[in-house]
Amino acid sequence: MKTHQIFIITTLLGMLCILLGAFGAHALQDTLSATALKNFETGVRYQMFHVLALLLANANRSFSEREKQKISYLFLVGIFLFSGSLYAITVGNIPAKTIWFVTPLGGLVLMLGWLQLARTYYKKRRSSQ
Repeated sequence: MKTHQIFIITTLLGMLCILLGAFGAHALQDTLSATALKNFETGVRYQMFHVLALLLANANRSFSEREKQKISYLFLVGIFLFSGSLYAITVGNIPAKTIWFVTPLGGLVLMLGWLQLARTYYKKRRSSQ
């Protein structure tokens, strides 16, 4: 996937955060328990954090296409697994015990994305000295 394609997907994910946040605040407030609503909001918040990280990483001109792709794939998969599983559990009525492992797996993939981002910055800094 090219950087411009990742930007398009990222901006759509950002827009989706706003939509889901509004949906959670208005449509789900009376439908979900306080715990379920909090879990839904966590999914939205983590998605937005990683949308911003994706934008910053892909806007960095010192990163190669390959480096941007590595970081982006990790963040995109992490968002899908982490936030997606929280949405599925809270809104999709999928029992948490059937997909319990997906949320922490998504969290792990997001952490790997941050590690890849740090590694890339570190490598660029070392090579410029």
